[in-house]
Amino acid sequence: MKPRVGQTLSSTVDTTTVIVVRAPQQEVTLTCGGAAMVDLRAGGESGNGVPDPAWMTGTLLGKRYADDGLGLELLCTKAGDGALAVDGALLPVKGAKPLPASD
Repeated sequence: MKPRVGQTLSSTVDTTTVIVVRAPQQEVTLTCGGAAMVDLRAGGESGNGVPDPAWMTGTLLGKRYADDGLGLELLCTKAGDGALAVDGALLPVKGAKPLPASD
């Protein structure tokens, strides 16, 4: 799939929902809980995936998940039990930007 900015993707194995904040130029495979994520607005079906127990470490509401090398950033709008991955690699939580020193 080639995600696009603003697209809402949902997990097929749990309640996780994300919005694409930054999209890569190439096609990628986005998964949650080991199953492919779908765009429900484009006709994808939820609840038909089989979870992989190894990928059930959870997502956190309001956190951003990013792969800077690919140029991909997702915002979690609904938390769930599955872990987000891109092309088979775990997608880490994006760290906060450090504030400038005030001295």
